[in-house]
Amino acid sequence: MDHIEPTRSQDSILLTGHDLSLEDMARAARDSAIHLSLSEEARKAVGRSRAFVESLLEGEGQIYGVTTGFGRLAEVVIPPSQREELQSNLIRSHSAGVGKALGREEVRAIMVLRANALSRGHSGCRVQVVDRLLEYLNLGIHPLVPEAGSVGASGDLAPLAHVALTLLGEGSVEYQGSVRPTEEVLSEVGLVPLRLREKEGLALINGTQVTTGMGALAFLRAATALEAAEVAGAMTVEGLRGTPEAFRAEAQAVRPHPGQATTASRLTFLLRESEIRESHRHGDPRVQDAYCLRCMPQVHGAAREVFGYVRRILETEANSTTDNPLILPNEEVVISAGNFHAQIVSQSLDFLAIAVADLAAISERRIERLLNPDLSGLSPFLTREPGLQSGFMIAQVTAVDLLAEMRILAHPASVDSVPTSANQEDHVSMGMAAARKVRRSVECLEYILGVELLCAAQAVDDLKPLRPGLGVESAVETLRQVIPPLTRDRVLAGDMEAAAGMVRSGVFTEIVRGQGRG
Repeated sequence: MDHIEPTRSQDSILLTGHDLSLEDMARAARDSAIHLSLSEEARKAVGRSRAFVESLLEGEGQIYGVTTGFGRLAEVVIPPSQREELQSNLIRSHSAGVGKALGREEVRAIMVLRANALSRGHSGCRVQVVDRLLEYLNLGIHPLVPEAGSVGASGDLAPLAHVALTLLGEGSVEYQGSVRPTEEVLSEVGLVPLRLREKEGLALINGTQVTTGMGALAFLRAATALEAAEVAGAMTVEGLRGTPEAFRAEAQAVRPHPGQATTASRLTFLLRESEIRESHRHGDPRVQDAYCLRCMPQVHGAAREVFGYVRRILETEANSTTDNPLILPNEEVVISAGNFHAQIVSQSLDFLAIAVADLAAISERRIERLLNPDLSGLSPFLTREPGLQSGFMIAQVTAVDLLAEMRILAHPASVDSVPTSANQEDHVSMGMAAARKVRRSVECLEYILGVELLCAAQAVDDLKPLRPGLGVESAVETLRQVIPPLTRDRVLAGDMEAAAGMVRSGVFTEIVRGQGRG
C-alpha cells in the first residue's frame, strides 16, 4: 500500500495505519472532542482484506480462528453454520478481566490503537467494525475494561475482549460521566449492536494495543517528568551553590552520548547569568560537587537514551499489525505467526521503569542534600525556626517511601513467563503487568520531583537577594504562582499534590526548552 500523508487539524485525526504518532494518540485519548476518521486508502485496504477472507471461506482450507477453534483447540474444525457464533463466543468467553477499571484516557488510547491497527488491512474484518470503534470514540462511549487479565501474548485478550463485548451491545460503558449497560446507551445514541462475522472477533482481540496504549501514555508522562527533572536539578544546583562547570560542552564532547549532551545543554541554559554562581566563584574551598549534582548529564542523559529507544518501539508498535493469522491479500496468503507477542513492548516498558526509578533515586539524593544542614550549609530542613518547626523533613520521608516502591516496580515483568492455554502458549510477555508497573512508577516520580522542586525553590528563595540563573528564576516564579514559600510549618500534602500536578502539566518543559519566561 502506498503511504498516504494524513490530513491533521487541531480537532481531527485521520487514521491510515502507518503514521500515528504517540502525541496524536494521546491527544485523542485525552480529548473526546477530537474527531477520528479512517482514510480512504485505509478503507480500501480493509475492504481488500475482507474480500480475500470471504473468498477463502468458499474453499476447503482451514484457517485458524475462522474455521477452527482457538489456542489448544485449534485442531477442532468449526462447521460453516457455527462460524459467526464462534466469534461471539470468543468475545464472551475471553471477557475475563478483573479488578479496577482502566481510566478513560487509557481505554480511548486502546481503542485508537486498535482501530489504527485494523485499518492496515491485514486483519480480515469489515470496515464497519473499524467504523464502530471510531463511532464510540467520537460519541464518547467508553467500554468498562478491568485492568488485570492479559499476559501479553496471543494479544491482550481479556481487556480487548471487554472492549469488543460492548460492540455486541453487551457489558457496560461509561457515557457522559456515568457507567451504564451498553445496550441502553446504544439505543439512546441510535446504534445497533454489531453481529460479528468470521474472523472479526479474533481481529478485535488479537493484538498488543492494551500494553502499548497504557505504556505509551505512561511514557509520555515520563518524558514530561524528565524535563521537569532538569529544572529541579538546576534549581537544586543553585540552592546548594553548586557549579555548572561539569556541564560544559567540552566535557560532553569527549564522551559523546547524545542524551548526556542534551541534559548538559539544558542545565547550562537554565543556569545562565546566575548571580548565585558568581557570588561563590572565588574563595570557595570546594573543588567539585557531589555526584547527584555533577553527574546529572550522565544519569539524566542515560534516561534520555532509554526514552529514545522506548519511543521508537512504541511508535513502531502503534503502526503495526499484531493479529494472528495475518491476512495478506496482495500475496494471497494467510500466515499464522506471532506478531501478537508483546515481548518487545514489555521489555521496553521494563527498561523504562528502570530509567524512571533512577531519575527518582538521584532526585531523592538532591532532596537529602538540600535538607541536611551538614551537607547544604542551609537551615535544617529549610525551616526558619529549627526545632520548633520541622520544615520539609517529612516531605523527604514521603519521597523515600515512593522511591522504595519504585525500586520494587523496577523488577522486570518481561522475564516472568508462565505458560497458558494447555501449554500451547508456552512463552508469554507479561506486557500488561509491565505497563501497570511503569504507570505507577511514573506517578511516583512526579511526586518525588515535586518534592525536590518545593525544597529547591525554598533554598533559592533563602539566598535572596542573589538571583539564580534565568531559567531557574523563571521556574521558581512559575512554582510560586501556585505554591507560596514555606514561612512556617503548614500541611504540606496539598503543596506536594500541586507540585506533582505541575510536573505532570508540562509547565516546566516550556521553561527548559526556552519557550517560557526567562
